[in-house]
Amino acid sequence: MSEPFTIGEFSKITGLSVKTLRFYHEEGLLAPTSVDEQTGYRYYAAEKIEVARVISRLRELEFSLEEIGAILGKAGNDRDILSYLERHKEELARQARHYRQIVDRLDYMIRQEREGRIAMQNETYDVQEKMVEPMLLAGVRMKGKYSDCGKGFSQIGRRLGRFICGPSFLLHYDHEYKEDDADFEACFPVRDGAKAKSLDGIDLRELPGGRCVTLLHKGPYDQLGRSYEKILTHIKKKGYRIQSPSREAYLKGPGMIFRGNPKKYLTEIQMMVE
Repeated sequence: MSEPFTIGEFSKITGLSVKTLRFYHEEGLLAPTSVDEQTGYRYYAAEKIEVARVISRLRELEFSLEEIGAILGKAGNDRDILSYLERHKEELARQARHYRQIVDRLDYMIRQEREGRIAMQNETYDVQEKMVEPMLLAGVRMKGKYSDCGKGFSQIGRRLGRFICGPSFLLHYDHEYKEDDADFEACFPVRDGAKAKSLDGIDLRELPGGRCVTLLHKGPYDQLGRSYEKILTHIKKKGYRIQSPSREAYLKGPGMIFRGNPKKYLTEIQMMVE
């Protein structure tokens, strides 16, 4: 076994000043192999060189003393340091990918929010009040995610396609947004001839008309909240009471094959009021 190095020699080998080596000793980061009880001189074995160099490199990478201490503690012994650093690097790379995904999502969210605000500021559509006529509808009552409504529309389309006489719409029976267990009905207006059809699973009835507060929303469905804010603010100012269910009529949206441009979707929000 070779003779240990004095602190001066160890300083030359590692590029760490004697003052720094003493500080690391006091902090419990890099203890000497032995300390002479008579003189207080510190001595370092060759195995400590790798540890010192790792500490120096980590400090260059702006790791704190606490972080370096944790890394060295988890490494177990001097021989494990490099293999531990390799694993630590892989973990940091995984975290970096994860945060990169978060940054990308934030970029998308910020872009969508800015576009939504601009659209609402530039939008010419205003809240209106009108009377809507009763209509014959074919509906499929559903419970689940709003995105499941396509199944209901398809069911009606397959059975009553030639009797459909207007755009699809949803009746919302909930008074709040629900993520997984929403209560809604996928509907189409249909002509009288539909009454002669066998309609297992499809409800055919007249939807009452009446006084309606309405707003035309232009843009993606995930920005409908802005239009709901606008129409509900109007209703509250007027002191109206909303009658359930509320309605969303999809005047222009994705087709069966082509999704189209969500920025050009047109959705009419209708809220029946007393």
